[in-house]
This record gives sequence, structure tokens and C-alpha cells, in this order.
Amino acid sequence: MIATMEYVDVLDHSEKVSRMILGSDVMEAYNDARTELLQDKQAQELINAFVDIKSHYEDVQRFGRYHPDYNEIMKNVRTVKRKMDMHDKVAAFKIAERNLQKLLDDISDLVAKSASEQIMVPKDGALLTDSGCSSGGCGSGGSCGCQAS
Repeated sequence: MIATMEYVDVLDHSEKVSRMILGSDVMEAYNDARTELLQDKQAQELINAFVDIKSHYEDVQRFGRYHPDYNEIMKNVRTVKRKMDMHDKVAAFKIAERNLQKLLDDISDLVAKSASEQIMVPKDGALLTDSGCSSGGCGSGGSCGCQAS
């Protein structure tokens, strides 16, 4: 592709947007929450415990209810995940992560809509919202059974 002045201008603007995102309060809150999470020994132990039990869960999933330890593993996974999710540093990180994802989704939407109203923008953060769609940001035109709000 031959670089034109218009192409260079778009790249300059995208770099400005990138710097604005990296310097935003939302990004700062995300980085702070991530640093605190990584430095919290108890939170890291809970995360490691969850990762460990998750590997057992994946083994059980291959056989489903027919696995001899199905009920025990399923109960343990829920218990360990709840402990991890209830830790204040993990919860704060998840909130900061959702806020950053929403910012990025909103920016993607604005960029797409500035080009054309017909552009559909996938929103990865839709899984984190209460949109009513069990499969996340539904782009299937409602075939999953979700309702547009």
C-alpha cells in the first residue's frame, strides 16, 4: 500500500488516541489495580489455587457427569472461584478491567460509526455486562434468543 498523506494523517490521529488512552484515568486505575493484585500474596495464592482446580475441572469436563469425581470437583471449583472473586484486590482488578474494556468498546464504536452507521462493532466487554444475552455481544441478529434493550 502506498502511503498517502491521508494515510499518514490517520496514523498520527490513531497514535494520539492511543496516547490519550494510555494516559487516561481509567488506564491508570487499571494499572494500579493490576499492580496491587500482582503484589498481594494472598490474592496470588487464591489465583494459583483456582488455576490448579481449573485443570482438574477441564479433565472432568471431558467425561461430564460420568466422571467419578464430577460432583466433588464441581463443588470445589465453585468454592475456590468464589473465594478468589471475593478477595478485595481481585474484585477491584475486575472492576478496573471492565471499565477499561468499556472505554475501548466505546472508542471502537465511535471510530466505526464515524465511518458508517452500518458497521457492526464486536464488543468483547459485552460478556461482562448484564445485556441479557447469554452468549455475549450477540452479532447473530437475535438468533441466540436475546432481546435488544
